[in-house]
Amino acid sequence: MEYVNPLTGLRIDGRRPTEMRHLKGQIGVVSKADGSALFEMGNTRVIAAVYGPRQVQNKAQQMNNNEALVRCEYSMANFSTGDRARKPKGDRRSTEISLVIRQTMEACILTKLMPRSQIDIFVQVLQADGGTRSACINAATLALADAGIPMRDIVTSCSAGYLCTTPLLDLNYAEDSAGGPDVTVGILAKMDKVTLLQMDAKLPLDTFETVMQLAIEGCKAIAQYIREIILQNTKQLECRRGS
Repeated sequence: MEYVNPLTGLRIDGRRPTEMRHLKGQIGVVSKADGSALFEMGNTRVIAAVYGPRQVQNKAQQMNNNEALVRCEYSMANFSTGDRARKPKGDRRSTEISLVIRQTMEACILTKLMPRSQIDIFVQVLQADGGTRSACINAATLALADAGIPMRDIVTSCSAGYLCTTPLLDLNYAEDSAGGPDVTVGILAKMDKVTLLQMDAKLPLDTFETVMQLAIEGCKAIAQYIREIILQNTKQLECRRGS
């Protein structure tokens, strides 16, 4: 199967190699949560909810009383993919992704400003079409901002791959399943600091640098979009208070 048309240079979904899927974000989608967001990257749709900071429920989990405990739970809705087989809660992949998201979000949260407290982040994939890990991180960032959690910078994530000797930005499921190497990156955009880097196959160094830089550019574009959502939401709140 040709993932990049040799005549047009377009991918199977009509995008150019360096073109990202359509982004859509919405804040405040779960009324009972302290912060929540819905984030879409193409056909991948993720919802995130944040609770806290609040009192630590299990003090044995808090290793340091001088900063907040961050917990994260990732799950996929049974209807999110074409595979109808029920996946047990807490399976190995979900546990691993939960850990990745938690560590990525800890890099941006100012935990020392909230000692002896905990912040719970729940993310669920409603529809999966590749890039779910990145979409979860982007949704969690929006939900944290909605909850008013102090952050040193917003963290965003994007993936890039290498198929048909071509670097591709923001892989969909078909491209992600093709077996080629892909790189998932998370960055603190303003600080220009990498907080997440995962790669599932080997790449020559020069190719890796090209693919990683493409993913970083995707992260920066997402960061700009997320800032616009936060700014728009802030203006709406100001209008409500003024009316």
